[in-house]
Formats: sequence, structure tokens, C-alpha cells
Amino acid sequence: MRQATTGDTVSVHYTGKLSDGAVFDSSAERGPIELTIGEKQVIAGFENALAGMEEGETKTVTLEPQEAYGAHDPNLVHVVERTRLPEDIELSIGAELQATAPDGNQMRLAVTEFDNDNVKLDANHPLAGRTLIFEMTLVRFVA
Repeated sequence: MRQATTGDTVSVHYTGKLSDGAVFDSSAERGPIELTIGEKQVIAGFENALAGMEEGETKTVTLEPQEAYGAHDPNLVHVVERTRLPEDIELSIGAELQATAPDGNQMRLAVTEFDNDNVKLDANHPLAGRTLIFEMTLVRFVA
């Protein structure tokens, strides 16, 4: 039977969970995703886990942070004066803001703390530093 390898385009169903069992993403409602192995369209550990799978095969993989979204980088956490933010923004813990980085790319910032004077913003990916568990099924090879 054919096994997935670099360069193959595959259709994959998946459910991603945190180590406490909480689901953070799933293709169940949207349908399977299509990706080409080796083109870095998904996180490295997910892509690597597809190698060697056969059509119809299901497996569960546990990805450490370095295989997923990396370690949580404290250098990406910043405290800014509240007056530097637009006045119309309502702050709440977990709220996501967008900013433009010096290189022109858009970046997501999560509010982790705030008071009347300062706001702590975290530019790490929300899943950085987390161990992720994926149940994945290689649905089919795409032509």
C-alpha cells in the first residue's frame, strides 16, 4: 500500500488537543485539510507525522513545543503605557490586538494584564510552549 512521503499532496482529518484534553482545533466541522508534505504549510511535527502513513490510517502523535509553535519567548512579552493604545479599545484579559511590526508584517498581541497605567502584551503564538496532541487520519492521496 502507498505510504505518504515528501511531495505527496494529502487530505487529512485531525483533532488537536492540549495535554489536559481540551480541543483547540479540529477539521470535523470544516472537512479535511489538503497539504503537500514538505511545503511547510503546517507545523513541522504535524507534517513529519504524516510521513509513512497509508490511506485510511489513523494515528495519535504528541508534539513537544519545539515540533509545534516553539517555546514561549519572554522577549515577545512587552509592557506598554496604556496611553499608547487607541482610546476606543476596550481591554480585557485574553483580548487580541493587531499591530504592525517594524518589518511591516502584522502581528497578534494578546492582553495578559492591564491596569490604569500599563498593558502587558504577549506576541507569542497562543500555543507557544504547549505540548500538543493530534489525532490524524490520512483520508486520501490527492491526484
